[in-house]
This record gives sequence, structure tokens and C-alpha cells, in this order.
Amino acid sequence: MVVAELVAPSDSNVAPSSASDKLINLFAFERTAQARLSPSARDYFASGAGDEITLRANRSAFERVALHYRVLVDVSERSTRTTVLGHELATPVLVAPTAFQRLATPEGELATVRAAGGAGTIMIVSTLSTTKIETITAAASGPVWFQLYVYRERAATEALIERVEAAGCSALVLTVDAPVLGRRERDVQNRFQLPPGVRIENMLANQARASLPDAPEDSGLAAYFASLLDPSLSWRDLDWLRSRTTLPILVKGIVRPDDARQAVDRGAAGIIVSNHGGRQLDTAPATLDVLPSIVDAVGRRAEVLLDGGVRRGTDVIKAIALGARAVLLGRPVLWGLAVDGERGAARVLELLRDELDRGMALCGCPRVCDIDASLVRVDF
Repeated sequence: MVVAELVAPSDSNVAPSSASDKLINLFAFERTAQARLSPSARDYFASGAGDEITLRANRSAFERVALHYRVLVDVSERSTRTTVLGHELATPVLVAPTAFQRLATPEGELATVRAAGGAGTIMIVSTLSTTKIETITAAASGPVWFQLYVYRERAATEALIERVEAAGCSALVLTVDAPVLGRRERDVQNRFQLPPGVRIENMLANQARASLPDAPEDSGLAAYFASLLDPSLSWRDLDWLRSRTTLPILVKGIVRPDDARQAVDRGAAGIIVSNHGGRQLDTAPATLDVLPSIVDAVGRRAEVLLDGGVRRGTDVIKAIALGARAVLLGRPVLWGLAVDGERGAARVLELLRDELDRGMALCGCPRVCDIDASLVRVDF
């Protein structure tokens, strides 16, 4: 048998194939990325706290939910478009804030913001970004939000907020589930540190600590949190933050309805149901499991988003059916960066959008607004 050799077109406008083009789902990206990263970077990105029970629970929660699809619905024309806090997006999948992206690819957050813009969605930049926020927003073609930790020195936090506003970010994401850092035992074992040349670029205004402190018996990140971030953060600080900015504030790290209700009562425009990707309190509940109660508590007063465990387009459908406006995607974007930089991150977002589109068709939902609770309700 003679097998014809496939030859790439000679047209100069056709991009050459790359490693990411051959990967067909987000799990394949994870396997490939973990084989390429250094052990320290791999464990930093992949690990959870303690026994990693919550890390696994986030994923298994999606696997337990069945989709009760509709039939005989015209799905010949479909759209994955939606809006989040007034932003028109091509897909209800935002890029979650993840730290130290230059551990995955030399371009770091620049590769991510370009991929997010190309996918028609929002990138949320981490406080622990390894690229300056001004550089990121200058490269953006879509909305950029900023994830905020509050420092012991409120003046430093104010200066950072002013810098973020001036850079053009359109929302603040206040992370509230990290008064201290969860004990991530893989990082402790590795004595996690940033490699030479990788710096924290959005830190304390005039007294920035651009690298992690030495921590002979712990990770450098744990020592950083202990020295600079404020464990006394309370509800009054959300009031304080609201008085210091005109940007909408989303509160990230909520798993209880009463906390969600109080956040909205104090002016939050959005709630992000999150357990920090299983990296803070181990045995915290899976985010999908608590999503419906939080949606019920908030009602129509704020938009509710979810992160943790999203790996398939059907996961996006399940989250929206249970009341989420959209989901956040964290680790898979990092795997994309590690495999193929910007192109890898873009491919990850493309795969998830294509899976979402196909899943919507098979569920009888031509538009995102057609996804509702009937898809996940057991009717017997």
C-alpha cells in the first residue's frame, strides 16, 4: 500500500503546524505541559493544599452531574456569545488570575492577554504577575481585569489601585480566601522560589519586593504572604475598597451564601465562587456543589461566576445551567502557555469554545441564554 505524504500548503499566509495543533483536549495539554516544565514550576501550577482533596473534588463535581438534553430543537445556527458586567464576549469563559506565568513561557502574561483578546474574552491579571500591568494592557485587544490582594500597608494598596486604573483595567477582583497561604506541600518540599530573571512586577509602589524571600523550612511564596499581605482583612475593608475606586468590584473566594449576600450588600458587582483551585483550605467544598445556593442568595443583584475544575465544554454548560454567568479557566491556560506560548493558550481557549458549541447543539441550546436548570434537573 502506498500512503500519500501530506504536504503543508506553500501559501505564506498559512501558519506552520505546531505542537499545540495536535492536542485534542485540555487533558492532553496538561500531560504535555507537565512533561516539559521544571519539577518546581510543574508542582507550583498543579498542586493543591494538604491532601489535595478539594483539588480533586472540583473536578469530580462536574463528573457527577448529568446533562438532560433536549431533542428536536433547531440548532443549525448557534452562538456562544454572552455578556459579563456589560462586556460583550465571544464565549462565557474568562481567563482566571494565575501567578508567575513566565514560569510557563518567556512572554508570560503578554502571551495570555493576546490569546484572551483573540478569543474575544477577558483576562484577569494576578497581583503576582511577572509582567507590568501597563505592559499587559498595552498589548490587550479585549478587557483586562485586575485581581487584588490587600497589603498590610493600605497606602501601598491604594497606590496599586491607582496604577491599575491608570493602566485601563475595567474591574477589580478582590481575593478574600487567602488571609494566610494554604500549605501546599509540594511547594514546601521543593522550597519553591522564582528562578533568576523572573520578578513580581506589580508590587509595593516605592518599596517593591520583586522576588520571594528565602524560606529555609517553607516555600518562598508562603513567606511572602506572611510578611506583606494582611491577615486582618475583614468586611470593613470591602467598604474601604469601594470608597477608593469607581471600578466594579468582584469578590473572589466565596463558597457560602451568607458571605455572598453580605458582599453584594456592601456593593460587590459580582461574586466569583472559588476555593482558590483547591490551594487554600483543603476539604473545602467543590465550587459547583455550592454554586446553586449562592446564586439563590444573590438573586439578580450581582453576576455570579465560577472557577475550579472546568476542563470540558460540557462543564461550562453545567455551570451556566446551575446559575453561573460565566466560568474562569486557570490551570489549562498555563498548560497551553507551557506547550506553545501564546498559540498554546489560544488553542486551549479554542478547544473549550468548540466543545461548548458542540455541547450546546447536542443539548438543544442554540444560544447561551437557552441553557437553564432543566438540563441538570432529575425529573423522576
